[in-house]
Amino acid sequence: MNLRRRYLLLIVSVTTSAGAYGADDGTDWPVFRGPGNAGVADGFPVRSGWNANPQAGDIEGVQWQAEVPGLSHSSPVVVGNRIFLTTAIASEGKAPLKVGRGGRPDAADDNGEQSWVVLCYDKSTGAELWRQTAHKGRPRATRHIKATHANTSVSVAGNDVLAFFGSEGLHCYDLDGTLTWRRDLGTINISKYGIGWGYASSPAIHKDRVAIVCDDPDDPFVAVLSLTDGEELWRVSRKDICERSWGTPFIHSSPGRTQVVVNGWPWIVSYDLASGEEFWRIRGGGDNPVPTPFEANGLIYITNAHGSQSPIYVVRPEARGDISPSEEDENNDSNKSVIWSTTRGGSYMSTPVVYGDYLYLGNSNGVLRCFNSLTGEKVYERRLGAGASILSSLVAADGKIYCASENGTVYVVSAGPDFEVLARNKMSQPCFATPAISEGVLYFRTTERLIAIK
Repeated sequence: MNLRRRYLLLIVSVTTSAGAYGADDGTDWPVFRGPGNAGVADGFPVRSGWNANPQAGDIEGVQWQAEVPGLSHSSPVVVGNRIFLTTAIASEGKAPLKVGRGGRPDAADDNGEQSWVVLCYDKSTGAELWRQTAHKGRPRATRHIKATHANTSVSVAGNDVLAFFGSEGLHCYDLDGTLTWRRDLGTINISKYGIGWGYASSPAIHKDRVAIVCDDPDDPFVAVLSLTDGEELWRVSRKDICERSWGTPFIHSSPGRTQVVVNGWPWIVSYDLASGEEFWRIRGGGDNPVPTPFEANGLIYITNAHGSQSPIYVVRPEARGDISPSEEDENNDSNKSVIWSTTRGGSYMSTPVVYGDYLYLGNSNGVLRCFNSLTGEKVYERRLGAGASILSSLVAADGKIYCASENGTVYVVSAGPDFEVLARNKMSQPCFATPAISEGVLYFRTTERLIAIK
């Protein structure tokens, strides 16, 4: 099928969806990667250049900075005038973290007593409003030397703030920090090469339901709980479906169905939010699935990497059954559920972003790839800079793509088909967490600080 015909077919047949978190007005960023997990916040001008590293010259563009205790890769979540983070604070010493290349599959020497903490900051000033210790004790599972014991971001819906620390439990607070309920789901040891690599899947909320993914290789499952009291409504085993995964589930709502899409290997699967019934599945490619599925253009975008393949799949929400593309049918002409796909070009750690007509993917080797989001045509593949390593997910606003790097630099790229780095901004510390955007302000969490760029 030629690109023009495919494009016309897409325009007349794509289902328009209201995302699980409603429309994005550029104000709140209530979950990991913002409304609909899409990573986009338009409607306000957003800064391109700044300097948050005093060693690199005068501070410029920084509204405020706040010290953050402990160690965590959780991303900022913004609701109203509050910013929420999680962290793990070691009772003794400083938690070790491997920064830079050479992150071999080793566990960190960080198994002493920890406090798993939810933090709340004032959005305007960075002042800490409250902190609550969700759990205290020795970790039930080890973590990777580049990970932390608190990788997940909170999810907020209405007055409920959900923090899921994997083996250390699911905890629900109100906006003022009062605990309303908690659930202990046992040890969730996301393991590979015989060691735990750490838990990283944030909870997903739709109306009065919470979806969680616990892909411990010994007992992988997806479950849906009541947001009111944490009661488990259903649980489905993922044995023989997924050996391990770290991605956050994506809830997609459209007329006639609301589904939970879960990245995985060897299978990516969509479940009925109401019952746990399987809607569709697609064979995965990367054997360490980390990126979160998301919606754009009324379609569901999924990628993963590591191993022999790094696929990208663009799926119609109304799909049914096994929709895996055929190796013999590179153009998916016989597969009406997959708009386009490729076995090479996906991202390993970073969730991509669709902005305008283009799909952007960041990679740990510093390469930024751009595809036409509707046809799959590759537009460019360019390196951001020496030492760049994109582990955090991409976000977009005001005609710009923001790529936070492990090397402590945020690369700002002009949106569109031409590769142009608008700015390289120093943050003074590595950036593993995905930034948030609210009312034109960028919120970055480095390894030690929360920084507002206005």
